[in-house]
Amino acid sequence: MARRLDPEQIFHPCDPAQFQFASTAELDDFSEMVGQARAVEAVRFAVEMDVPGYNLFVLGPPGTGKHSFVRRFLMARSRDGAQASDWCYVNNFAEPRKPHALALPGGRGCDFSRDMERLVDEAHTTLAATFESDDYRRRRQGIEEALGREQAERLERIQEKAREKGLAIGRTPQGITFTPLRDGRPMEPDEVERLPAEEQERLQNVSEEIGQELQEAMQDMPQVVRRIRAEIEALDRDAAARAVGGLMNDLIGKYDGEPHVVAHLERVRADILDNVQLFVGETDARGSGEPGRPVPEGAVRSFGTMATRDSPTRQRYAVNVLVDHRGVEGAPLVFEEHPTYQNLIGEAEYLAQMGALVTDFTLIKGGALHRANGGYLVIDARKVLMQPFAWEALKQALKSREIRIEPMGQAYVSIRTATLEPEPIRLDTKVVLIGDRGLYYALQAMDPEFDELFRVAADFDDRMPRDREGNLLMAQLLGTIARQESLKPLAPGAVARLVEESARIAGHSGKLSAEVRRIADLMREASYCARLNGRANGLVEAADVQCAIDARVRRSSRLRERLQEEVLEDTLLVDTTGERVGQVNGLSVITLGDYAFGRPSRITARVAAGSGKVVDIERETKLGGPLHSKGVLILSGFLIGRYVGEHPLSLSASLVFEQSYGGVEGDSAAAGELVALLSAIAKIPVRQGLAITGSVDQHGRIQAIGGVNEKIEGFFDLCRARELDGSQGVVIPESNVNHLMLRRDVVEAVAQERFAVHAVTTIDEALELFTGLPAGRADPQGRFPADTANAAIADRVQALARARRERRGLKDEP
Repeated sequence: MARRLDPEQIFHPCDPAQFQFASTAELDDFSEMVGQARAVEAVRFAVEMDVPGYNLFVLGPPGTGKHSFVRRFLMARSRDGAQASDWCYVNNFAEPRKPHALALPGGRGCDFSRDMERLVDEAHTTLAATFESDDYRRRRQGIEEALGREQAERLERIQEKAREKGLAIGRTPQGITFTPLRDGRPMEPDEVERLPAEEQERLQNVSEEIGQELQEAMQDMPQVVRRIRAEIEALDRDAAARAVGGLMNDLIGKYDGEPHVVAHLERVRADILDNVQLFVGETDARGSGEPGRPVPEGAVRSFGTMATRDSPTRQRYAVNVLVDHRGVEGAPLVFEEHPTYQNLIGEAEYLAQMGALVTDFTLIKGGALHRANGGYLVIDARKVLMQPFAWEALKQALKSREIRIEPMGQAYVSIRTATLEPEPIRLDTKVVLIGDRGLYYALQAMDPEFDELFRVAADFDDRMPRDREGNLLMAQLLGTIARQESLKPLAPGAVARLVEESARIAGHSGKLSAEVRRIADLMREASYCARLNGRANGLVEAADVQCAIDARVRRSSRLRERLQEEVLEDTLLVDTTGERVGQVNGLSVITLGDYAFGRPSRITARVAAGSGKVVDIERETKLGGPLHSKGVLILSGFLIGRYVGEHPLSLSASLVFEQSYGGVEGDSAAAGELVALLSAIAKIPVRQGLAITGSVDQHGRIQAIGGVNEKIEGFFDLCRARELDGSQGVVIPESNVNHLMLRRDVVEAVAQERFAVHAVTTIDEALELFTGLPAGRADPQGRFPADTANAAIADRVQALARARRERRGLKDEP
């Protein structure tokens, strides 16, 4: 049976007396998560589960405090964690396109970089001094002179042999010449012509013999030069090894516990010895720039200059510190607000030189994964999914457990460009994604790799129990926020009013909303109201909270007021008095951001004999959504099951939301549509002072709907604007009673019996309220008692069926 609700049933107040404090300033700081034990347990499990793939997805509605909780929790965990390694990139002398990655203890990456800079500077000075020393010059000069003497002695022997055989060797612009000798002097051409033929032939043979030896000697000159160069290079290498050996040994000893660093330093030692010219590489007069060449005077003075930051030597032996953890205690914690591909994975930047783009290992930049390596990385799920290639890159890094820097989209193009291929860095980090539920379940359904990588979900609830403990936790949380933001403390009455509003936001009188942000914002606005009111006690009172609530509604209610004006001016037709056949006031909710309000709508139905089809005009005009269409189709099932029995339904009906120019969705109007349809079938007028909301099933049971508070208040506001006469009210499902947290003015009107809220469980109870007639219960044969609403409906249904059969019979006659 329908029941009229009492004021205590439509609003459940919070008693301020339960709070044992004068103001929230007396309460301790709140450090836990309100009403989220399940989610907190999941977060703790994921963080402590040191197994690949147990990354975390934090899901839930916005405003529940999940971001702040994750931040606090991970900050506490990171402080207790081990310091992560610094990561550097260094030159790969054998293959510069593939620089090496080095890991050093946290905070030592920059030390190593500075040590390498000092090494280069000291090597410049030491090598310059070595190659300017008298000892080096003497040794080098001795090598050059020894090999020079050997070549000179060979030429002298050839000349002596030629003199013994009567020939002198000469050099002219045309080349080498041989001149016969007589008594030690060169012969004139005419004298040579007068020599006997045998002598001339001998001289010719000697010339050829000497010429052959001289040619061989000349051909051996490059080999001699190479020998000189090789010995000088060996001298240079030996001198350089002795010059920088102490420097290198000291540095290797400093990093003796880091084998990868020591291996790199050994490669640096070998490369310095192979490339001494980079340190003392002033070119000689022929521009050779090679070690082993004489260095012109004057150029030697530049040997002692320190290497500049952009010098080839500093760049060649530089250390690119990718991640620096100096001054960082514990494990790293990174919140990446802009998770693009480059910001996550890193990149190799390019410089424009001479019209071309060039890069090297010093231009490699790290990403969030590098900074979070060894710790925690927190990313907004929606943001990373919106960035090109970022989601796939993140998954690839987690699957391979290494960070590989390559150009964005390189894996998706068929033509690969020449670029750096840095050595991958091993990855050991816990990734936390934060998003809403829809995004989480969409990834589960559409990405087969998602469950493999994010095996733990922390689902933050949007509601929590409303009890003494929950109320006190809410007070403690609000007090903490007020203290942190230098707001006015809250009096117990203000806390109680905020608890009531939290229950209203939760949509349940026995629950509190876990959307902490909305309640915190309301508290901030109440503190502003208290400051304007200038209360002597300096506290936020319940009146200030109500002032903030009213001000918020005022700021957002332009559309609500405009629609009510349209109804009051009869532009939009909604009756609140009298009776009509086939017309019922339905209730809907319009949501604008965080603000929602109820809107009364006129539902009408028309019935005639027909083929049993109930036409949903909203659906036919494509204004009705699938849930609304479902609700209308259920009505046909109810009519057939209750009033037709084994015979076909022989009526045609149409249903419509009058003056509805937008989409209609949801099945909460199904009860109103059914009342309008039954009224039209039986031609029984129904009360216009009542509005109804509720879903209905095929058996006529009224089911719960959402937005019940806003719907009641929307119809109440219209009735109050037209003056309440005590006959107006709203019919709601019995299952929605626990959700009621109505405004104080509605509660007062109900207490004064100027407005009513009725709860029903079946459509029969609703019919009795709307028609004033008993509904009537069918006997086993399906007959209803006379003078009941159901009897009138059944009689009309049967009459329509007879009329249709008669029309079909007349049509069949010849």
